[in-house]
Amino acid sequence: MGPLEVALATLGLLAAYLTLGIWVFAAVGLVGLTALHLLLGFDIDRIGAIMRGSMWRSASTWELSAVPIFIMMGELMYRSDMSERLFRGLSPWVARIPGGLLHTNIAGCTIFAAVSGSTTATTATVGKITTAALAERNYDQRLAVGSLAGAGSLGLMIPPSISFIIYGVLSETSIARLFAAGVFPGLLIAGLYSGYIGLRAAVNPTLAPRGTDTYTAVDRLRGLLDLLPVSVLVIFVLGSLYSGIATPSEAAAVGFLGAFLMVLLTGQMTWNLFVESIAGTIRITTMGITILVAANFMSSAMAYLHVPQEIAKFIVDLGLSRYALILLVAVFYVVLGLFLDGLSIMVMTLPITLPLVVAVGFDPVWFGVFIVIMIELGLVTPPIGFNLFVLQVMTGHTMGFISRAAFPFFLLLCVAAVIITAFPEIALWLPDALFNR
Repeated sequence: MGPLEVALATLGLLAAYLTLGIWVFAAVGLVGLTALHLLLGFDIDRIGAIMRGSMWRSASTWELSAVPIFIMMGELMYRSDMSERLFRGLSPWVARIPGGLLHTNIAGCTIFAAVSGSTTATTATVGKITTAALAERNYDQRLAVGSLAGAGSLGLMIPPSISFIIYGVLSETSIARLFAAGVFPGLLIAGLYSGYIGLRAAVNPTLAPRGTDTYTAVDRLRGLLDLLPVSVLVIFVLGSLYSGIATPSEAAAVGFLGAFLMVLLTGQMTWNLFVESIAGTIRITTMGITILVAANFMSSAMAYLHVPQEIAKFIVDLGLSRYALILLVAVFYVVLGLFLDGLSIMVMTLPITLPLVVAVGFDPVWFGVFIVIMIELGLVTPPIGFNLFVLQVMTGHTMGFISRAAFPFFLLLCVAAVIITAFPEIALWLPDALFNR
């Protein structure tokens, strides 16, 4: 059996395991075990040695220590009154822009993403206040829900991003550079979303009625006070990282301390809130790390079979241009996003796709941004788009309604991918400016 046949058999086996309802990490690990035993004839002792080595290397990487700390920071903020503060703080500043308070979804998700790193927490935190507030003011529900589905995905792009940490560990790329690379693409995506909302509202003002809310200069100043705590937190986290004072793990610790103090000093800290935040952190971290170590074992199995090298050689022999190759990779990720979560996609495919794109001249830091956009596309597409499920629970709308509402923002993400491919400096200028001094 040739490497291409092995790759197809592997995907088929993985699909079969997932169809049976086996947990993702177990299905991924079983694929690696099956491949080593059936295709290479390795006995259980040798497979066990490979498994122990690959899992230990991936799980004991120091950079992963930032993951639970950033998650804990987001969990604390999610259970605080952050959503109310964001809505109160942003409303006076966006009310008069075409689209009005719909922009609170975009701006709120952009700001919260800078203290969370989780798309689910970002969508849920901002949505738990804006969905009801926009419905009460007769804003178009399809535009309101769609904008929240799209903007919630910014939790993966705006640093600190858990996806960038995982990508950095897997690709041996500087996490600090990846964080910096995500800033301008994240702002670009937010700008595309807000521009689309403004254009739709300018053409059809009934989508975003002005209502009776009026805001004075004093209201805007009060709004800044509501935004001040989270703004200070963002400055401390990203400032300590980009200035070189702190590593990603140390910056995460700074962020957690800031979030803890903010919740404590505003009188919201309770024993139940703290315990629930810890439980949420353990649950999310365990899920992510188990998938990571299982996928690393499967990647080791594929390496023993020389699958990544042979597939890379096959695609290079096709003579595709670099842009045709990246289009092929993009389609590949969009298709996988229909069936798998983003973390699983990244850890399973990176050993194959990263060498390909680097071989044709793409920067690995740039590809980190590109792959995160591809994962964001999966978040807003059925049948397993996580953001769609979060919004279904929050709003009570059908999955069909939410999927149709999110589709324009899916297209805008595609536009963002095209733009950063045509102009890679959007992603690479800031990390070069900060770390090539």
